[in-house]
Amino acid sequence: METTLQGNSLAMRDITHVPLAKGIGWGLVGGLAGTLVMDLILMGALSAAGLPTLTCFSIVGDTIACFFSLLGIEITGGVLPGVATHYIVGPVVGAIFGATVARVDVLRVDSLKKGIVLAVLYVEIVSQPILATTPILLKMTAADTLQWFGGSFVMHFVFGVVLGAVVSYGMRLATAVNHN
Repeated sequence: METTLQGNSLAMRDITHVPLAKGIGWGLVGGLAGTLVMDLILMGALSAAGLPTLTCFSIVGDTIACFFSLLGIEITGGVLPGVATHYIVGPVVGAIFGATVARVDVLRVDSLKKGIVLAVLYVEIVSQPILATTPILLKMTAADTLQWFGGSFVMHFVFGVVLGAVVSYGMRLATAVNHN
């Protein structure tokens, strides 16, 4: 459905909106799928490098334990809190992305390319403050910090590609359904 803005036929825009719930839903699915793909690639790469496959989960879990200890809450670090954190944060980040692109017209995901580019930029920017806590709290060396950020950049790039592809598909599907 198209409308004319201020009576000017040159200023037309599509007013079909994707419902917020669909944006959030596709974002949750994309966030979960992105987390799964990212973790499978990461575990494969760690295994190929001869390192323990759950290293990243352990680092994330230890970071969470250090963070909560600053608040006076003692929890055990390690793999399980790391897995829980990954699989809570990934879908939540995806849901926020889905809600945003469903509601902000200029960010409307109407192509696969735009969906992937927006998602990768979003994920890389949003993840930086979270990623910065690990070297600070775990007192990593400069070399370890560089390796942490380098690996995290690549893995979050993969997450963003999957998130963007899933949300792009979902938004285009929802728009097609709304037009019928």
